[in-house]
Order: sequence, then structure tokens, then C-alpha cells
Amino acid sequence: MTLPNGYEMKSTFYEDFSIADRFGIDAIKDTYKRAFDEWKDDYVYLTELVITMNWKIWEWYGKNEQYAKLYNDLWEKTDAYACENLKGDELSFFYQTTD
Repeated sequence: MTLPNGYEMKSTFYEDFSIADRFGIDAIKDTYKRAFDEWKDDYVYLTELVITMNWKIWEWYGKNEQYAKLYNDLWEKTDAYACENLKGDELSFFYQTTD
């Protein structure tokens, strides 16, 4: 997937969460836990996880409020983690890519 700013996603997060969506809330939470635990220290993949959570909020908004709320909660958690833990060029990458 390519973002409007030209950035090309490297992860399969969107596809992974689309599969989890079919299996419900617990599957989404499990997929998130595994992705976050594995990739929270990689600024590129952390950035892509934030982007994916945002996309998923909008995908489910108005269709499934339970999913939309869960994805919003996960987005808030992941975005806060990125803003608090990324520094320097990594934080600049995060802001430029998510802007």
C-alpha cells in the first residue's frame, strides 16, 4: 500500500488486522498485542502500526462501533507510545509519515 504522501508500507499490518476482523474483538486484541510487542522498538513498523490503527478506525466507523472504538483505543495507545519514545530522526520520520 502506498500513502498519499508517497510512502510505501513495508508491513502487512493492514492485511493482518483485516484477517483478525473476521474473528472478532479477541482476535483483534491478540493481533495487536503480538504486533506491538514484536515491533514497538522498530520506528518504521511502529509508525505503520499507528497508521493501520487509524485506517481501521475509519474503516469501521459507522459500520461496527465496537470495532471502531477498539481501534481508536489501540491507536491512542500506540500513538502516545510513539510520541513518548521516539527521538530525533525517528520522531521526525513518524511525524512526516503520519502527517
